[in-house]
Amino acid sequence: MFGLGLGELVIVLLILVILFSRRLPDLGDSVGKGIRRFRKSLKESDEIDITPDDPASKERPAKKSS
Repeated sequence: MFGLGLGELVIVLLILVILFSRRLPDLGDSVGKGIRRFRKSLKESDEIDITPDDPASKERPAKKSS
């Protein structure tokens, strides 16, 4: 992977953790929320209501006089 060995990857990860340690809890929270939303969307049905609206129930818009 990009010519990096295990040692180099560990060093890069340590540097990232040191630099972004304050934001890691927020990042984890965001990732968790995203995973929960994704799972919830998988459980919901994909059905779309395509029944036409009743035209009698809608009022016609008033025409503008020019």
